[in-house]
Amino acid sequence: MNSVFWLVAAVMVLIALLIILPPLWRKQDSTTIDDLDQRNIRIARDRLAELKANKAAGGISQSQYDEQVAELELALSDDLELANPTNTQSQGRWLVYVLVATIPVLSAALYWTLGDYQAITHINEPNQAASEAPSPEAINKMVAGLAEKLKAKPKNLEGWLMLGRSYKMLQRYPEAVDAFAHAYQLAGEKAEVMLPYAEVLALMNEGNWAGKPQELVRKVLALDPDNLNGLWLSALASAQQGDKKSAIGFLRKLEAVLPPESTEKQQIHELIANTESELGNAVPAKSVQPDSPSAVSVTIQVSLATELKTVANPEDTVFIYAQALSGPKMPLAIIRKQVSELPLSVSLTDADSMIPNMKLSNFKQVRLLARISKSGNAMPQAGDSIGVVDEANLEDNNAHKIVINDRVK
Repeated sequence: MNSVFWLVAAVMVLIALLIILPPLWRKQDSTTIDDLDQRNIRIARDRLAELKANKAAGGISQSQYDEQVAELELALSDDLELANPTNTQSQGRWLVYVLVATIPVLSAALYWTLGDYQAITHINEPNQAASEAPSPEAINKMVAGLAEKLKAKPKNLEGWLMLGRSYKMLQRYPEAVDAFAHAYQLAGEKAEVMLPYAEVLALMNEGNWAGKPQELVRKVLALDPDNLNGLWLSALASAQQGDKKSAIGFLRKLEAVLPPESTEKQQIHELIANTESELGNAVPAKSVQPDSPSAVSVTIQVSLATELKTVANPEDTVFIYAQALSGPKMPLAIIRKQVSELPLSVSLTDADSMIPNMKLSNFKQVRLLARISKSGNAMPQAGDSIGVVDEANLEDNNAHKIVINDRVK
């Protein structure tokens, strides 16, 4: 064996002994324990005050508040159950001698049996196993295993929720709907179940929130009028159906409950202002002719960088969209494709708008993005592959090229 290994091992054992032995050897002062008790009590009181303030502000529900208070009481009870200092002292002295004798012997024996002393020479070699992500086949196998377990335990609410989220990530929306439907039957009228259920219903119907998805979101707001996700989804559903007045109403409620000075609050405020401006200046609808000046379109050529082709699956979703340079980050126009179609060329127009009052023709310059999403979620997530054109002039008729060559942090 090499001498470097034994030197490192000896130093580590010595450090371990220096950490473990002093507290066992020295005497504990009872005043220290009293001070610790008082500090734990003060911390618990401060935490309780925070929970009450958070509940009053609508940050947590009553059930969440009760659960966290119970956890706080249990933690405080554990902290206050200190051992008798004299008993600890009497036990600690003899334990010191035992540890001094056994730690080096046991460490050497265990490492001799289980360790690899030559590993120190390979410290700079890359760990390939750690960098390898699970394959799609492995993920599908795990999801299938979870579905099989739920057949034996059909009343496992958390299991159905996890299965629904997994199917959603895999873009298997009909199966996700079935999983969330089971969770809804078990949990009843609960926001944390109804909102994801409504979302997968809309995704299965190509993003259409009319009908049951909107009904579920409205039920959430009936139970919790200040639910942030419920307010946003209701505004989206109303805008999608052309009901701008109702959309503004939901957005105003959302703005009122968002934290002051937050970026989201400012974005919602600007969205309300833009919607009200359009509503006030509304004119009778006309059919837009293809050669009309207001028929704005932008052509985008999308390709995938060579170094990312090995990590992208052909079935992964590609979102190609435009954003305003400032203000709300929701897409002005968006098209959904798949990696298997790359490279490709698309044209974004007002017909691809998600919200009637937020469309390309309202802007002269926009930001263009192309993002690969393994989950199929329209919201960016860490690990997504992305390409960006930071500023594109919509009066320029030339095609804009996007190379997907970066990762979302």
